[in-house]
Amino acid sequence: MADEVKLYAVAGSPFVCRAKIALNIKGIKYENLEQDLRNKSAELIKYNPVHKKVPVLVHNGNAISESLVIVEYIDDVWKGVPILPQDPYEKAVARFWAKFIDDKCIPAIFKAFPQGNEQTDAEALEQLQILENELKVKGTKFFGGDNINLVDIAAGFIAYWLGVIQEAAGKELVTKEKFPKLTVWADDFVNFEVVKEVLPPRENLLGFFKKRFGKA
Repeated sequence: MADEVKLYAVAGSPFVCRAKIALNIKGIKYENLEQDLRNKSAELIKYNPVHKKVPVLVHNGNAISESLVIVEYIDDVWKGVPILPQDPYEKAVARFWAKFIDDKCIPAIFKAFPQGNEQTDAEALEQLQILENELKVKGTKFFGGDNINLVDIAAGFIAYWLGVIQEAAGKELVTKEKFPKLTVWADDFVNFEVVKEVLPPRENLLGFFKKRFGKA
């Protein structure tokens, strides 16, 4: 009997995109169920009663919430190309960096846009510099080495969404001069086949953020 896989999603969400990239890496067919977060479906609330947010992966009737948890679940259930390292220490390190991105980097970036101030800009730049340094130390194409892993997937917001946000806000925080490793990594990540296939159209995101920032 074939697996039944459903993804409760919202187009344009970087967190939903994490789940889609993981499913794409494993070659898993799934039903994409778009949600209206202003009018949440009974199914979404049923499957994620705590946060009532997307993404939610439903696998053979069992619901899994939170994007990084979903990515790890997908890696555990379906073999093939690994998303997390096999070595326990390397796996722990990858989890550390993914959590750092969610707990430190992304919140700092959102504080710096659309306007921000010297303090919020400095905070965002400080967190991004830590990632820049990590890439410099690793000396690899991706955080995962030659192929993307959990950390790259977690950092997808920085690779794709941040550039759109900068354009929508008319504010350039990240430049090639300041972050040479991070900008090259971002280009490589968004052009990686399994990533490129599931990224939302850039013009749609740009319109969304311009409207959100009152620039439309």
